[in-house]
Amino acid sequence: MRWMIRGAAALMLCSCVPVRGDRAAAGPGAVGPGPAAAASVERGAPGREAVGGAGARPRNALLLDPTDPEWRRRAPAVYRARFETSKGVFVVEAVRAHAPIGADRFYNLVRLGYYDDTRFHRVSRGYIVQFGLHGDPAVNRAWLHAQIPDDPAHGSNVRGTLAFAMAPRPSTRNTQVYINLGDNTRNDREPFAIFGRVVEGMDVLDRLYAGYGERSGSGVRQGRQGPIIAGGNAYLDREFPLLDRIIRATIVEPATR
Repeated sequence: MRWMIRGAAALMLCSCVPVRGDRAAAGPGAVGPGPAAAASVERGAPGREAVGGAGARPRNALLLDPTDPEWRRRAPAVYRARFETSKGVFVVEAVRAHAPIGADRFYNLVRLGYYDDTRFHRVSRGYIVQFGLHGDPAVNRAWLHAQIPDDPAHGSNVRGTLAFAMAPRPSTRNTQVYINLGDNTRNDREPFAIFGRVVEGMDVLDRLYAGYGERSGSGVRQGRQGPIIAGGNAYLDREFPLLDRIIRATIVEPATR
């Protein structure tokens, strides 16, 4: 695809709440049940309460158990995720072939409501926005060591592309995702695996509150996310009340080709 340029992916990033201001100092599964079982979750609210058919687990139980097979469903070859935020709606398109492990993880995090009611904990104007730490400390504890294996480096960190944030060592990608607000090709020295891009609502991301800069959470590598992990939304809303939030994220119909 035209937006995927050669090169390794970028410098480390970290996920969760929006922040404006300072430019960041540092950069940013397996096949499961078939599509029929997934339909109830992908189409909206009812599937948020329970997943699957008879005997399905409630959503809260799933969020606390990243080992559940529901988190390992295979993503479609191309899919879109719609994010309703406090600033409006944006849509990303993911291509599984570009980073299969990451695309599967992101698909299931969106599908099962992990990102609902979470904060954009890092927004650096013209650079990146990052999210992915949960609002419930118990969920953060459950996912703390639920890292995925690394996909091979793929793509270039141009405006609108997204990938999982990571530390500078193998297998540290987890739930945090960053989106490039500018052309950050200098970060292509790092082995980021870019698997998607924003196809609608880039202006929404540009408007996210960035006044806290790196102070409200920063990236994975900076080692300042402990208070978010331990305190969740209660901590962020108390200490950084102007952060924007994800209200709800859902999987929508795959783009036609």
